[in-house]
Amino acid sequence: MKIKISILYIACTILGFNTAFGQIAIERQWPGYRGYFASGVLDNANIPLTFSFKKNANIKWKIEIPGMGISSPAIWGNKLFITTAVSEGDKAGFKPGLYGDVTPVNDSSVHEWKVFCFDKITGEKIWERTSCKGVPKIKRHPKSTHANTTMAVNGEYAVAFFGSEGLYCYDHQGNLVWQKNFGVLKSIWAVMKNAEWEFASSPIIHDNTVIIQCDVLEDSFIAAFDVRTGRELWKKERDESSGWCTPNIYTYNGKTFVAVNGYKHRGGYDFKTGEEVWRMSGGGDIQIPTPITGDGIIYFNSAHGRSFPILAVKTSATGDITLKEGDTSNNGVLWSIPRMGSYMHTLLLYRNRLYNMNWNGIINCLDPLTGKKIYNAKLGKAKSFIASPVASDGRIYIVDEEGTVFIIGDGDTFNLIAEIPMNDICMTAPSITDNMIFFRTQNYLYAVGKK
Repeated sequence: MKIKISILYIACTILGFNTAFGQIAIERQWPGYRGYFASGVLDNANIPLTFSFKKNANIKWKIEIPGMGISSPAIWGNKLFITTAVSEGDKAGFKPGLYGDVTPVNDSSVHEWKVFCFDKITGEKIWERTSCKGVPKIKRHPKSTHANTTMAVNGEYAVAFFGSEGLYCYDHQGNLVWQKNFGVLKSIWAVMKNAEWEFASSPIIHDNTVIIQCDVLEDSFIAAFDVRTGRELWKKERDESSGWCTPNIYTYNGKTFVAVNGYKHRGGYDFKTGEEVWRMSGGGDIQIPTPITGDGIIYFNSAHGRSFPILAVKTSATGDITLKEGDTSNNGVLWSIPRMGSYMHTLLLYRNRLYNMNWNGIINCLDPLTGKKIYNAKLGKAKSFIASPVASDGRIYIVDEEGTVFIIGDGDTFNLIAEIPMNDICMTAPSITDNMIFFRTQNYLYAVGKK
């Protein structure tokens, strides 16, 4: 009997089950963009201290992903899910680096939007599905692809959102459970109507509910659907210009809410009803980063506007909490720092420090309760950074566009541990699971772990 129990315990541990309750330990999964509640953190993961792509040291596997996509891997148990868009014009007009060109890529070739499910341990393909096929309804930015959004997964379902090409829900065996089409979602820069940049807001799943945020040029909205059936639970219009932010979940006084970043309408919604709880305007006018939560605070990053602040909003916030000119706090805002925000990067709250990465390689470390600067430092030499950082076991992983993995130590002083080149373009946040970290480059998916 003891032997059977031990075998069951080992099996459940490998698969990510919580053996005390016979259920998957959700906090050990990486169920969407930046993992559990978009935190970017998974401690006790036992990732190798050293690895090398050139020498194949502690690289468990490497697989080629066809087409183009900058979605991160989503992971549940031993299954890894990822998306891509495949066409004859693969990589046409793709342009990394620091520049100001906002003209979209003219690619009218037929695309196939695909979902892949891999075994995370071996890299073997479990299944592949083509969600749809056709000419993209919206063009893409030179740094963008037609498969930007990370999938959202739970123990039964995997949801892929391809913007104007639709929302698709699969079970873990690859069967299409339901799909929805929202028409053309005009992910277009509001001040330049021909600047089509493609959709990038990832879906999230919480309590068997799919939440999507669609901030577009016309008819912006946020909506909730039953993940099991696709039934619409609620849908709310948003007075918002185009944005590329992924929503998140927070709690206050035992209730659950949805936090969304935005320019005219940053805010919180009741998770069950969709009713607006609080709102504020201001900040960056091309909003991209995802809000993150901790210590009773919702942290927002934004840039590109006149005042591009980092904001610490109280989870108790209600009503309109827009800051008055010159103010940095009010009843709903604990603190804010004007002109400190980042254009692309989601903040990292890790071990009582708040890390903010900028696309020029500057990293700022702040006190999350006061906003006081702890240190700032520069990574690389005049390189461009798009991927948001993640952390595990006291180490923070940051990848630049050229594919160099920078590892820094968590602490009150800057500590660069390693620079590890992948020699392939990378614009995608890494994903972490027990004993492994995954890096998606322009051409490959790498699994780093002890062999």
